[in-house]
Amino acid sequence: MVEITPTRTNRAQIPAPISGPTPLAAQPAGSSASGTADNVVFDRGELREILNLYGRKVAAGEWRDYAIDFAPQKAVFSIFRRASEYALYRIEKNPKLARKQGAYAVVAASGLVLKRGHDLRRVMDVLDKRLKLISS
Repeated sequence: MVEITPTRTNRAQIPAPISGPTPLAAQPAGSSASGTADNVVFDRGELREILNLYGRKVAAGEWRDYAIDFAPQKAVFSIFRRASEYALYRIEKNPKLARKQGAYAVVAASGLVLKRGHDLRRVMDVLDKRLKLISS
């Protein structure tokens, strides 16, 4: 029979906890490890406006896929005709331009800015061409 006896550990032998940035999994949502600013995001109202337009265009058969990217400088909603293609349009939110040109912009696939402004709904009107009744 083998007898196991508990051993004492010297406190000097136990390594001290590592100080430094908290691992990402242990951080609360919305904080960053490097201490830089959080990502720019679309709020609920903005996303509702964008997805309403997107839903109408999908129902019409014009658009089929989208992607959302969040970065520290801007948030981008990219619109695709097919999943394997390049983005037809990008709806961008850049808060740094909010006081100058407007925080919102619609950019074509070629990089041409179609419309820029302070109100998302008015900026997106360039993508939502509704038919108008013309009487003669």
